[in-house]
Formats: sequence, C-alpha cells, structure tokens
Amino acid sequence: MDVVNMNASYDADFVAKVQEESEQNLSLCYQCGNCTAGCPLNFVYDIPVSQIMRLAQAGQKEKILRSHSMWLCATCESCTTRCPNDIDVARVMDVLRHMARREGYVSEKAVKTFWDSFLDSVRKHGRVFEMGLVVNYVLKTGRVWTDMDLAPKLMPKGKLSLTPHPIKGTEEMEKIFKRFEEQGGCI
Repeated sequence: MDVVNMNASYDADFVAKVQEESEQNLSLCYQCGNCTAGCPLNFVYDIPVSQIMRLAQAGQKEKILRSHSMWLCATCESCTTRCPNDIDVARVMDVLRHMARREGYVSEKAVKTFWDSFLDSVRKHGRVFEMGLVVNYVLKTGRVWTDMDLAPKLMPKGKLSLTPHPIKGTEEMEKIFKRFEEQGGCI
C-alpha cells in the first residue's frame, strides 16, 4: 500500500526543515525497506518507517505529523543500524516527533503525557524521580491501575523511592531548560 498521495502538495519548506534539524539527506533513502523490516514496533505503526521516510521526501507534512508512528517509535535505532545509506532514521523520527509537538499534532496523548511528566521530573529534580514521575503521569491520565503489579518488584530494589534523590546543580539544569526554551525549543 502506497501512502503517498500524489495529489497532495509538496511542502519544500518542510523537507528542508526536516533535513536541517535531523542533519540527514532524505534523498539518500531509496526505499529498500530495511528500516521497516528491522523495526520491533512496526506492528503498532499506522505508517511503516520506510513510508514515513517516503512521505518526508515527498514533503507531505500533514500526513506525517498526524500519524501515530513517530509517537510510538522507541528510538531503538534498529532502523538506523540497518540503513545501507547510513541515514540516521531514528533521528529523523525524533525530529518529526518534535515538529509534531511544536505544531500541536499529538496523536498519542499518553506518550506525550509520559514525556511531559518525565521532563517535569528532570527539570524539578535534576534527574528522574521515578515515584514523582509515576504520580504525575497517573494524575494527568487517570491510568491508576496501569502497571501497578510492578510496584512490589521495584520497591525493594530502590527503584521507586518515596523521596527524590538529591543532586548538585539543579540550578544549572533549570538554566539548560530555559536556554532551550529561549531558542524556540518545545518542552
């Protein structure tokens, strides 16, 4: 199934932006399919990785930014490792996810909420405070019983401490976040 709509308009600015932000030459992709064949999460994607790459080449911004695939990508880099042209496909997927986030396209709200909770935790504590992350995520999503069976296994290992582990330099961490936001980054 070819997902590229040949009647859709080519967005040259989008292609240029993806290439600039990812530092990858999209035209090097010749659709061999190795990225899709090696992707362990392809079974949950609405658009396979190779087709995401083709859509990016074709400048079909709307179709890509509305897809679920980039939000479900684990950034395991199997696609990147398998690419015969050394395209960092995982980086392209990451850039597309950031673009979608900046432009308000969020097709997987639970993934975005987890990401937001993770970043909030790092920003506040300088590292991830797992219990705070879980509480923040549960409060935002209402998914109270999700993975509750893991708590008894994690608590004895110190993975779910009831208080954050203190670190030095939390002020510097806040400066990093502010600098990123000032440069137009979307957290």
